[in-house]
Amino acid sequence: MTGTTADRTNGQGKASDYPLLIGGTWTAGDGPELPVLDKYALSAFAATRQASGAQVTAAVAAADRAFRSGAPAPYQRGSILDRAAELVAERRGTLIATMQAEAGFTAADAGGEVSRCIETLRLSAEEARRLSGDMIPLEGAPNQAGRMGFTLRVPLGVVAAITPFNSPLNTVTHKLAPAFAAGNAVVLKPSSHTPLTAFELCRILVDAGMPEGFLSLVQGGGETARQLLEDQAVRFFAFTGSTEVGRAIQAAAGLRRTQMELGSIAFTILCEDADLDRALPKIAGAGYRKAGQVCTSVQILLVAEPLRNEVEERLAELVGKLVFGDPRDPATVVGPLIAEREAARVEAWIDEARSKGARQLVGGPRKGAVLPPTLLTDINPSMRVGCQEIFGPVVCLSPFATLDEAIDRVNQTPYGLATGIFTNRLTDALGAARRLNVGGVHINETSSSRVDMMPYGGSKDSGFGREGPHYAIREMTEERVVTISGL
Repeated sequence: MTGTTADRTNGQGKASDYPLLIGGTWTAGDGPELPVLDKYALSAFAATRQASGAQVTAAVAAADRAFRSGAPAPYQRGSILDRAAELVAERRGTLIATMQAEAGFTAADAGGEVSRCIETLRLSAEEARRLSGDMIPLEGAPNQAGRMGFTLRVPLGVVAAITPFNSPLNTVTHKLAPAFAAGNAVVLKPSSHTPLTAFELCRILVDAGMPEGFLSLVQGGGETARQLLEDQAVRFFAFTGSTEVGRAIQAAAGLRRTQMELGSIAFTILCEDADLDRALPKIAGAGYRKAGQVCTSVQILLVAEPLRNEVEERLAELVGKLVFGDPRDPATVVGPLIAEREAARVEAWIDEARSKGARQLVGGPRKGAVLPPTLLTDINPSMRVGCQEIFGPVVCLSPFATLDEAIDRVNQTPYGLATGIFTNRLTDALGAARRLNVGGVHINETSSSRVDMMPYGGSKDSGFGREGPHYAIREMTEERVVTISGL
């Protein structure tokens, strides 16, 4: 390995610059070459190689051997993750440049990924050092005098992490760091759209002292994921991606455990008493960061009817000022989508909505993978923008007459990841929190509000299980009861 990704983004990075990690060894992939596109220029600037079937098998076997030989003590695991956080901070520039090229992230979006990655590593280190079970008051049961009981949290074994393009650093860290903190060994298969950020993170973890075999990196697409699913030595699958793929993974996993963070149609509700000065800038930020390619991006803004005209006018002004285009331009707020075909798909959905009566308040023609931030109104569930996940820089306004109507609109979708609600009425806020069938309700914040320590996950077709180091570690361990008699 020579140089860094940042050094190579201006030239052509060879596949040999980005080897696989199998066990503790960096090794060239045996499969076909996989070009990595600059998402703004739409030209290849680097390449990786897919792992062969034999290499995937070897990675899982190495992880299984490492796990069976025993993980480092919790204090040591925490120290390794703390050191990784320091290295991420030191290599911030490399990571940002990598994500600007392969993910099309703006400097702000990429910088946010780095800052949150550091926090996730530190939280995971903390959780590693305090992972524990519970005491069981056995003597409180009949005929149990002199008996003690307690539980241990024990790791599951080999964890396969299958991760997305839209958070190529922090979501990957949310899989790897808690898994290792719990004492598991991990095999990572990142998105083929964004393999280089994962490579840089794995290199950081190795440099931080990750013991041999506890981390492997295999590149590839669906075939590589299927090989991981077929290997029965994998005991847990941590997946973030589409609901369709999640269903397939869950079906193949059988009785093995999984954590699924899947698709969504994210709503935010503006009640009649909402503080628009506070709410609208947050909505503009949450709807268009990462070009709207976030599962919790505000897709549908439900607006109390009396606020409709004011919200349309004020939000259109905010969205119209968002700079879009080259993610390397410091002024850019909205960069390209992950692929030109995705930008074309979103553009077609906008055109369909307009043909069915939607009004476009802000927007414009697509150029390559860049789609201008778009604001629509007069949408309805018969339009794809109103009933399917857009995953692009589009926010749709829809009025409601009563809060009950707004809550029903959210609950009628098959998804349930997160919802935001802006109101100063405590009864309305807490009532909505109880009635909205979603994994997270954020009062006076948008659907996209997230702090890395909180439990994060969905319900219904948005999946199950929770991220957030404290909660993810419990997903990736099992409870073992221990009793002692004759005391």
